[in-house]
Amino acid sequence: MDSFLIFWILIILLIIGLTIGLIYLGYWIPKRFGKRKLGKWIVGILSIAVLTFILSVVFEDELFFKSDAKELIAEHNIELKDNFELNSNEFTGIKDFYHRFELTISESDNLRITNKIINAENYQHLVDKPIDIRVDKPRYSDSNNDEEFTANYQTEREYIYEYYKPNERGYTPTYHRISILKAENILIYENISD
Repeated sequence: MDSFLIFWILIILLIIGLTIGLIYLGYWIPKRFGKRKLGKWIVGILSIAVLTFILSVVFEDELFFKSDAKELIAEHNIELKDNFELNSNEFTGIKDFYHRFELTISESDNLRITNKIINAENYQHLVDKPIDIRVDKPRYSDSNNDEEFTANYQTEREYIYEYYKPNERGYTPTYHRISILKAENILIYENISD
């Protein structure tokens, strides 16, 4: 079995054990001092907190809202001024994390974002296939180096903005890709951590 998988299974079992132990102690200690009702309240509050956390992880896709999408795009100085629709959203992975969402945006937002990509200093016109900005870039950086890389280009199907930032050892690099489809007013955001 993969050592990574064993590690995460042990971590999950440890977290489950500590959670159950904490809930049990939340009841047992007050009961020991004759405060059984207080113990029940503590167990209820702790149980609700644990259940809320578990449900937020399980339903992570359903708890992603338009405001969250707008914030993630704004990190790259891309603003959506008009109303838009959140068409799809998906999170996958633990070791190799992938987050992708798709928005239907207005014609004016599409035009503004497309112009921002085209007018960028490092813009490349009609690239044959999508570029992977991570190629030939350092995977890690020292803590004093805040080097960031961007790519702005156009393929036959889409306008693309890529952002890459190496992080310190122990942390996966930051890689985001924002695509605007030419045929439709669709914006696709991808966050890939591997």
